[in-house]
Amino acid sequence: MNLTPKQLRILQLIRDWRVRRGFSPTMQELANEIGVSKVTVFEHVEALIKKGALIREPNKARSLSIAEGTAVPDESRPLRFPLVGKIAAGYPIEKVAEEDEIDLVELLGTDDDQAGSTFALRVDGDSMRDEGILDGDYVLLERAQVARNGDRVVALLEDGSTTLKTFFKEPDHIRLQPANPDFDAICVKFCQVQGIVKGVIRRY
Repeated sequence: MNLTPKQLRILQLIRDWRVRRGFSPTMQELANEIGVSKVTVFEHVEALIKKGALIREPNKARSLSIAEGTAVPDESRPLRFPLVGKIAAGYPIEKVAEEDEIDLVELLGTDDDQAGSTFALRVDGDSMRDEGILDGDYVLLERAQVARNGDRVVALLEDGSTTLKTFFKEPDHIRLQPANPDFDAICVKFCQVQGIVKGVIRRY
């Protein structure tokens, strides 16, 4: 898909707004972000819709969303590293063929299309501690709006806040379960799934 730098930036801004706030920015807000006129933004958005990169729900405000299978540019980066060996305490490194590599896309269980819709968030808090997700970690998430029971998700609540919890759909509510006994489960009638956790990165 042949997109201009400003069109790529618009895709990124729409992705960020939807993840953080649950809705897309207005044309004026997009114009303010990238420093162009509202008319120019409108032209870019229309071009993105015609190219199949954006979807807009008719007669609904703030309804722009990224089309399925469209990769935001900062989500599509190589995730392959050379695998030079394996190590166990007390034993030398075992040589591995030079052409071997570790492919994080494969390791995280995503295919090429899903890899193009993966983003990261920094964890703030310890509510998922017992699942090994700690304060300051980075979680890699696949953009998604639907989750299955047991998925670890980023969910947008009706008060506008977001939370990282394990998703369970109960008969009459949704339970967002922490992994730390110091925190209570969040039970809501509705929440908007923003992404499903595929992996955790910790920097030492």
